Amino acid sequence: MTIKDLARETGYSVGTVSRVLNNHPNVSENAKKTILEAVDKHDFILNTSAKNLKQQQSETIITIVKGNSNELFASMLETIQSLFAGTDYTLVTDFMDEDDNEVLHARQLCRDKKPKGILFLGGNNKNFQEDFDKIKVPCVLVTNDASELDFQNLSSVTTNDCMAARCAVNYLMENGHTRIALIGGSTASDTSRLRYKGWEEAHLQRGMKLDQSGPYISGKYSFKSGYEAMDQLLSRGIKVTAVFAMADVMAIGAISAICDYGLRVPQDISVVGFDGIQIGEFYCPKITTIEQNAKQLAKRSYEMLVECIEQNAPARHEYIPFRLKCRQSVRKI
Repeated sequence: MTIKDLARETGYSVGTVSRVLNNHPNVSENAKKTILEAVDKHDFILNTSAKNLKQQQSETIITIVKGNSNELFASMLETIQSLFAGTDYTLVTDFMDEDDNEVLHARQLCRDKKPKGILFLGGNNKNFQEDFDKIKVPCVLVTNDASELDFQNLSSVTTNDCMAARCAVNYLMENGHTRIALIGGSTASDTSRLRYKGWEEAHLQRGMKLDQSGPYISGKYSFKSGYEAMDQLLSRGIKVTAVFAMADVMAIGAISAICDYGLRVPQDISVVGFDGIQIGEFYCPKITTIEQNAKQLAKRSYEMLVECIEQNAPARHEYIPFRLKCRQSVRKI
């Protein structure tokens, strides 16, 4: 079978097929999925790299990082790199947009790199449900719970996002806030969906309807999206006394927008973030946040993967404890 045969079977151009086979960007997820399925079906090997593809597995570990602005992942990656530095494994890190399909990307990397295992920093369980069955090496999904996916080669280590978000919103309510806006990622993301659920549960437990609270505005996990979400909220004249941001980077962006409107944090609007990244401790005001244990998340993901590779350990799924860090960005009303 040739590239032309793949193009004919899938209905895509030879150029599109070639870009997928060579792991180039600017290819739609639908095209990538269709072409990779045809590749798997026919066990196709690209001639120019057949020698590499036919080699035995390397000592490579791949870390796939979802999102280019995730400070928590950057901190975790630093720990992961230091841990693998003391081994015979070669760590390869690959960054991708948070909206792209990490599993299809991993399948391509498996074909090209022949890794011993994969760490996914962030992911969407729907993508794993649909496309992970073709990946046979041990994998660990970090910051998502993969227990319900029931793959024998997929472990997970995460924070209980729903419980943590509920804790953050309850803290605001205990300080007298009832009009609480929520800014975060799309609920198509498992992490955002669970943090939204925690926000919802905190209201329901106090007998409050969500329409009595502030709105939910979604965007990407970045400083810019946090700013834009808060700008949208304030420009519409929506009255809130507090904001819960699903990430510290969004909280910082939101605080910047609040200041640009001539308002103060926490005197006019209180803000709670999520992640516990280092900049939040040195920001002004210091940000109240849900602190994830980045070092422990990284350490356990490393240990799980190595044990699965070297000892054929079964898949495991763990929650790492979080804590509420009360600082300066919330006031009692």
